[in-house]
Amino acid sequence: MNPEDLLLLVTRAMPYGKYKGRLIADLPGHYLNWFAREGFPNGEIGRLLALMQEIDHNGLSALLTPLRKG
Repeated sequence: MNPEDLLLLVTRAMPYGKYKGRLIADLPGHYLNWFAREGFPNGEIGRLLALMQEIDHNGLSALLTPLRKG
């Protein structure tokens, strides 16, 4: 993981699907878990979804709060 990926989680929007336009950091856990079961897409979006799923699964989402623009 690159440290820059954490910033991308709070700035990059989901490009497709049911939650298109929602920040990756704001995706619901059940959606992230679905990707974990079915397979993450290739490329950057898959890497970010996998990272966010790991953060969410371990209850660490609050670590992203200081990175959000307020």
